Amino acid sequence: MKKKAMAIVAGVCTLGMLLSGCGGSGDSGASSASGNNVITAYNSEPQNGLIPGDTNETGGGKIGQLLFANLVRYNSKGDTEMEVAESITPSDDATQYTVKLKDGWKFTDGTPVTAESFTKAWSYTANAKNAQKCSSFFSSIKGYDELQDADSLKGDEQLSGLKVVDDTTFTVDLNAPDSVFPIKIGYLAFAPLPESFYKDPKAFGENPVGNGMYKLEKWDHNSQVVLVKNPDYKGEEKPKNDGITFKIYTDTEAAYADVQAGNLDVMDTVPSSATRTFETDSSVEPYNKAGSVIQTFTIPAGMKHWETNTEEGQLRRQALSMAINRENIVDKVLGGVGTVATDFTAPVIPGYSKDLKGSDNLKYNESKAKELWAKAEAISKYDGTLTFSYNADGGAKPVYDAIVNSVKNTLGIKVESTPMPTFQEFRNAVSDRKIDGAFRTGWQPDYPSAENYLYQLYDSAAADGHGSNDGDYKNADVDKLLAEAASATSEDERIDLFHQAEEILLVQLPAIPLYYSNADGVAAKGVKGFEMDWQNQPIYENMSK
Repeated sequence: MKKKAMAIVAGVCTLGMLLSGCGGSGDSGASSASGNNVITAYNSEPQNGLIPGDTNETGGGKIGQLLFANLVRYNSKGDTEMEVAESITPSDDATQYTVKLKDGWKFTDGTPVTAESFTKAWSYTANAKNAQKCSSFFSSIKGYDELQDADSLKGDEQLSGLKVVDDTTFTVDLNAPDSVFPIKIGYLAFAPLPESFYKDPKAFGENPVGNGMYKLEKWDHNSQVVLVKNPDYKGEEKPKNDGITFKIYTDTEAAYADVQAGNLDVMDTVPSSATRTFETDSSVEPYNKAGSVIQTFTIPAGMKHWETNTEEGQLRRQALSMAINRENIVDKVLGGVGTVATDFTAPVIPGYSKDLKGSDNLKYNESKAKELWAKAEAISKYDGTLTFSYNADGGAKPVYDAIVNSVKNTLGIKVESTPMPTFQEFRNAVSDRKIDGAFRTGWQPDYPSAENYLYQLYDSAAADGHGSNDGDYKNADVDKLLAEAASATSEDERIDLFHQAEEILLVQLPAIPLYYSNADGVAAKGVKGFEMDWQNQPIYENMSK
C-alpha cells in the first residue's frame, strides 16, 4: 500500500452479525414518529441494549447502523466511502494508520465527536472485563492480548496501540500488516461513543446517543423502536424520510399481511408461504436478487461424540452434512429463493468457490453418509438424540423440519427440532452456551471479504464469548492461515490462503453450511425508493412515501 491519504473505495457494509431470521406479530396501531413521511419497518426485538460493541445480530444492528456514523460508510454496492474520517493514511508496511477526522461532527447530546470518542470506545469493546460481543474485531490492534484477562482488569484500560495526537487525529498500531483494516472499521462495533456512555452503559443501551442519520425517540420493548431524523447529521447522504419506526414482529406471516394491507411499509424477508408468489403479488412491491448471507447450523466444537478435533467427531459431522438434501430445501421449502452452499462465504464475495477440496462434504450423498456414520459408530457408539435449536419467530421451522426429516430418513438416528419462542431468547441461550446440540446460525457480512466470514466465525480469537465463534471452534492451523492472509500483499495470495483455511473447515465442519439467502423482501404500495443493499438489507434512508 502506498503511503498516501486513502480515499477508500474497497467495499464494505455494515452489520456482520448472526442473523435474526426475523419475527412477526407487531402492533400496527402503535404510535410512531410524527409526520406523513415516516417509514415503518419489520424487525425483531434486539437481543441487548443498543451498544455498538455488544451488538452482533440484525435486530439491534439494523437500528445501530442508523444511530451511529463511523469513520467510513458503505454504499449500496458495498463500496467504502469516507464519513467521519477526513483521511486514513497507512505506513509503508501497513502496520500503522493515521486517522484524521472531519470538523463539526457532534453527538445528539451536543458534545463533539473527537479522536478519543473512537479510541476510548474501541478500548472499551476490546476489554474483556466489559464482556462485549464484538471484542474480537479489535484483536489485530496492539495491546488487545493484554486486555483479555477479565479477572485482572478494571474495565477502563486502553488499547496500547491507540494514541490520540490531538482532538481530530489518532494513530492505530497493529500487531501485523492488515490491508483489510481500513475497510472493516466501518462495522458498527467501531462506532464512536460519547462520554455519557461510560457513566452508565446499561442506561445508554436503552437510550443511546449517537452521531448518525437518525436519533432514538423511544423504545417500547417487544413493540417498536422509533427513530427520528437527526437534523445535525453531517454526512453527505441525507435521509429522504422523517424517521424509521421499527415494528417488532414474532411472525413473518403477520408482517407480510400487514405489508399487503398497507399497515407496514417494508420487510427484509419473505415468509416461506409466499416465496413462490410474492414477485407476482399485486399488493406489494417485491425485491429479489442474489445476496451475501449464508445460512448454517453450528454444533459446539467440544460436544461429546461430535468433537471437531477427533476422527469420530469429524466422521459424524461429515455424515450429518451429507444426510441433508439442500437442493430439496432450496427448491421445495424456500421456493427457489436461495442457492445451495458450496463453501463458507457467499457467491458475491471475492474468492467464492464451488470446487474446494472437501466441498463434497456439503453434497447430499445418502450412501456415503451411512458409510461415514458406521465408521464413527465403530469408534464409539452414539445413542443420544441430536437436537436442532432455532428461533420460532423467524420463519425457520420449515427448513429445520426438512433437515430433521432428511437426517432421520438417511441415518436412522434420533433427531428432533427444539424451537425457542423468540430470537432474543434463542440468542441468549447461544451466547450463554446453554445449548447442547446443533443450533441455527448464519452470517450477514460486515464487508465483502472472505476474511469477515472466516476470521469472525472460526478464528480462536473470536471464541469463548469474545466474538461470533459461537461453537468455540479452535484450530491453530486455521488461525495461522488467516493471520497470513491478513498480511498478504496481493489479493490472489490472500484468496489462496483463505481457500486453504476453508479446506480445513470443510473437513472439520465446525458449522455446516446450508444455503445462501437471496436479498428478498417486500414494500407496501406507495413506498418510493425501495431497494436492498448487497448485504440483504433495505436502504432505509432512501425510502419515502
